[in-house]
Amino acid sequence: MSIAGLYMLNNGTYQEEKVKQALDMLLVDRRNEFRELALVLLPNPNVMSSMAHWEQFILNFCLDVEESFKTWSGKSPLQKSSPQKALTILRQLSRDKTSMNQLAHFLNIAYNLSIEFKEIYRRLR
Repeated sequence: MSIAGLYMLNNGTYQEEKVKQALDMLLVDRRNEFRELALVLLPNPNVMSSMAHWEQFILNFCLDVEESFKTWSGKSPLQKSSPQKALTILRQLSRDKTSMNQLAHFLNIAYNLSIEFKEIYRRLR
């Protein structure tokens, strides 16, 4: 695994080996949540079996959700890409959903996975 594919973590502050270890530790307890998000974001079930690092893709998405929430809540300044990023996140998670509760459920899963990943990474230092 290379963090080159993890664009949200590829900023020089994260160490590749610790990222891999933190993701592996997170997957022990949260594999079901990763799969649940993968089924929403990757609608073709065969993609998970053919995609080598689908867990990294889901983690990137979760980190995007957390970063976007900082913007939505006013903790981070608005970027030029913020509106497009927000709409993309909402469209990806809203596909085939029938209520805001379902959307909020997946936003919560993504946000919590991101927070847990960062906490595990922090404790590995």
